[in-house]
Amino acid sequence: MRVVIAGGHGKIALLLERLLAGRGDQAVGLIRNPAHVADVREAGAEAVVCDLEKASAGDVAVLLSGADAVVFAAGAGPGKDSVDRAASVLLADAAGQAGVRRFVQVSSMGAGQPPRPGSDEVWAAYITAKTAAEADLRARDLDWTILRPGGLTDAPATGTVRLAPPPVPRGTVPRADVAAVIAALLDEPGARHQTLELTGGDSPVAAAVHGIS
Repeated sequence: MRVVIAGGHGKIALLLERLLAGRGDQAVGLIRNPAHVADVREAGAEAVVCDLEKASAGDVAVLLSGADAVVFAAGAGPGKDSVDRAASVLLADAAGQAGVRRFVQVSSMGAGQPPRPGSDEVWAAYITAKTAAEADLRARDLDWTILRPGGLTDAPATGTVRLAPPPVPRGTVPRADVAAVIAALLDEPGARHQTLELTGGDSPVAAAVHGIS
């Protein structure tokens, strides 16, 4: 499987690239900064420099040619609409043009509803952008899955999670477990057209992903 990952130098993306490479898949990390090429290659992925804030859908569609799946895991700091919403829209446009149907979008718990009253303005802007990106993806004729992790940590992978349609009680989850769930979702036909929330839990990743079908 050839998987193109937007935000290829992000923490989750680098972990995902290692997992995909380790199981024999071909990961391609789209990165904005040429200085990150070595890190992406060290993770076992092909590095492609592409600034999603400046590229056209046609430009990106060329990069997606031959891909089996796309993962949107890009971020440029909370509240940046040009990445949190617009870059996801661009990537989905490109996937449609390139004929790549499988699309996994990394969103956030809290998306899908208005920000809570009294929320920090930056957080509110972030959630608003993520909500809009989700709505755009749901309206498309793609085999999409939206994944909303809880609070992210850099703790080691536990291998066990809680994964279910919303609402899931708020909680935290290691980025390494998020990456493992994404890798499993790519292989799970039953995950298509589902919005899923993810926190730490008691179910092994494979069982949790299989259980959502």
